[in-house]
Amino acid sequence: MKHKLLQTIKQTLLFSSFILISSCGLKSIPSEYTFVKTNFEKVDLDKLGNGKVLVYNGADIMHKIDNTSRLNIWIDDKPLGQLRASEYVIIDLKNGKYKFKALHLDMVNMRSTDEVEITEITKVIKIKPNLTSNKLTVTNELPKNFEKFKYAENRK
Repeated sequence: MKHKLLQTIKQTLLFSSFILISSCGLKSIPSEYTFVKTNFEKVDLDKLGNGKVLVYNGADIMHKIDNTSRLNIWIDDKPLGQLRASEYVIIDLKNGKYKFKALHLDMVNMRSTDEVEITEITKVIKIKPNLTSNKLTVTNELPKNFEKFKYAENRK
């Protein structure tokens, strides 16, 4: 009798854990941007800039583990789409100021808004979910483990 009760408790905890972890999955949004096709085999900083901007999700291991690393991103209220951990896109942006909105789900919606000025020298933008919001940084350099990143699909 006691064994059956323990088995039921284990199954309930396992099921609850699965529901909790999968509940943090953020539904993707379709992009209204045309992603720049990378005709070159390796992304090179020298080929970026002058309007070609690489945007990547710099989520750390803590957000990858619990599936809260997915970021839905809008630029001037136009959806860029969803970037998962270690994904990037390259888009064309004219010089000017843009409002980047980012959203990730970590039990509740974590939103952030950042204004970014794009110039001819802007090459790389890192957006990273954190505990209370999201952090955007114009780094103009590729992450250290960039060979492990992949180009994001345009999800519908």
